[in-house]
Amino acid sequence: SIKPETASRVRGRIESVISAAKARGEFKGENPATWKGHLDNLLPKTSKVRKVENHAALPYADLPAFMMDLRQREGIAAAAMEFLILTAARTGEVLGATWDEFDLRKSVWTIPGERMKNGKEHQVPLSGPAVAVLERMSNLTNGEHVFFGQSSGRSLSNMALLVLLRRMKRTEITSHGFRSTFRDWAAERGYQDPVAEAALAHSVPDAVVAAYKRTTFFELRKKMMDDWAAFATSDPAKAGDNVVAMRAG
Repeated sequence: SIKPETASRVRGRIESVISAAKARGEFKGENPATWKGHLDNLLPKTSKVRKVENHAALPYADLPAFMMDLRQREGIAAAAMEFLILTAARTGEVLGATWDEFDLRKSVWTIPGERMKNGKEHQVPLSGPAVAVLERMSNLTNGEHVFFGQSSGRSLSNMALLVLLRRMKRTEITSHGFRSTFRDWAAERGYQDPVAEAALAHSVPDAVVAAYKRTTFFELRKKMMDDWAAFATSDPAKAGDNVVAMRAG
């Protein structure tokens, strides 16, 4: 396919619809659109056919090294970028985050619908490393915004993240591209498409959502974000070991 991202999304939607049909007893047998353990044996990996230079995203195998560099840098922009990567959230969602959206005791970030692209409230399970970023920022807190800017009462600007990437000599990627990095990693790790799509706050067919219990859906996402954080903050020297596809429990 000359458009692997589109092909991947279409395959994911087909898998989701068939999974929902199976859950309702309307389809029997193996899901022919399943990637892990099925189509991955027949088709090349997305990374093999995607031209990275055409996508402002970091290949996920390179993430541990990027994160090691990022975590050695001080400043609010570096903290915001780390939190953005660990939560796979949109840039605007992170930069606009206010302290009242967080429940650190339950490790949950609840983004109100008015701040979401789809207009629906979105809950993000927070991994240990993500909570650690918030705890660092709580010691610097200056107003309602977690990642505050130089102007009083204003959040950090998107330009600050662009400048940070320039300083890191990574002008070929953007902060938004880390959502694609996360999505590729989740697919390689065998996480079901509805779970990964829900983590990105993408719309998922109602029939698919109905096929999952809400608690299970959130628990699966919690495990996924914990695994993502563990991978992102792992030793770059062992990155080759960490990208081996694993079936999510």
